[in-house]
Amino acid sequence: MPEVKPFAALRPRADVADRVCELPYDVISTEEARTQAAGNPLSFLHVSKPEIDLAVGTDPYSAAVYDRGHENLARLVADGVLVRDVAPRFYLYRQTMGPHQQTGIVGVASCADYEAGLIKRHELTRIEKEDDRMRHIDALDAQTGPAFLVYRADDALDRLVARCAEAPPQVEWTARDGVGHAAWVIEDGRDLEFIERTFARMPCLYIADGHHRTAAAARVCRVRGGRGGSGHFLAVIFPHNQLQILAYHRVVKDLNGHTPATLWTRFESIFEPAPGLPDQPGAKHEVSLYMAGHWRKLRFRQRFIVGADPVDRLDVTLLQRHVLEPVLAIGDPRTSDRIGFVGGVRGTAELERLVDCGSSACAFALFPTVIEDLMVIADRGETMPPKSTWFEPKLRDGLFSHLLGQDEA
Repeated sequence: MPEVKPFAALRPRADVADRVCELPYDVISTEEARTQAAGNPLSFLHVSKPEIDLAVGTDPYSAAVYDRGHENLARLVADGVLVRDVAPRFYLYRQTMGPHQQTGIVGVASCADYEAGLIKRHELTRIEKEDDRMRHIDALDAQTGPAFLVYRADDALDRLVARCAEAPPQVEWTARDGVGHAAWVIEDGRDLEFIERTFARMPCLYIADGHHRTAAAARVCRVRGGRGGSGHFLAVIFPHNQLQILAYHRVVKDLNGHTPATLWTRFESIFEPAPGLPDQPGAKHEVSLYMAGHWRKLRFRQRFIVGADPVDRLDVTLLQRHVLEPVLAIGDPRTSDRIGFVGGVRGTAELERLVDCGSSACAFALFPTVIEDLMVIADRGETMPPKSTWFEPKLRDGLFSHLLGQDEA
């Protein structure tokens, strides 16, 4: 059963947390990070994307980049910006995005459990991205951004979280994007034991976001033989019924020789018209198509929604299998330069912009994948197609870091 343990986190002082904490390294480009961190020496982007402190054009995977990250983390500690707790604890991390709110438990999960399949994945990873995070963790001797894990909601655990969150948070701020962040420290020994015991009774946990962080942490554990803190990885663990998954849309650069009229004709055999606002899929198996300045809301014909395999019934699978590959000749969405992906809060307005400006010829707006499908697929040991889920809001890097202890040793 999954092992989740308290740990002594490295955390920013409450008075500077809003200046320290930043979006995850993998949702922001180097250029965006350089601009965002300009004039702010406390920004955690100096740690998570340290190439921003080196000359423009520096290889982000060079040894100098990882060394600079180590130096920047050490500077924040030496200056008292980041302070390590004196004893192992669990923490709560709440995010508020408009009407949506989610509260997770922060702890460290077992790399051995990940290797054994008790922490289930639903995506494939790329070795070059694993290598990057492995080198980053190893150079810093720390995990500086959490994996985003999920547990099937447990009433008793959720009641404990609600009780602990009744107290004023130790840290609270609203980020530039309007997302609110708050954190609490759980110190009571009985609460710590209860959290550990409750997770230990669960059959498994799921990775929602952070597959590369998790895989990299497991590789560091193998190299270090589990010494120090390397046997565990930093995680925020949320109940499944609090998560928000936003749609992950597709844009295609050309019509593969079709005209809009001939493409509509091809689609008549695949889709039937769907009611409601034309640019907003309202249910599974609905797709909104934007082309030539117009939206049409469509639904896959029932004969295409077949099969017992839950992967086969995902909308991203149906679209790839019946539209993108046979009609538009997008064979592998991982490698094709004719397809793009638009996820998160940018929504259908961004799809319109990309088509209207001529950079894309058509766009497909999809209904969001639901968390229950993700868990069923992970339970079966299967993987989802690329760009199937976009979890929002994103966890902030820098709010909690897990020191592995090699330097101390």
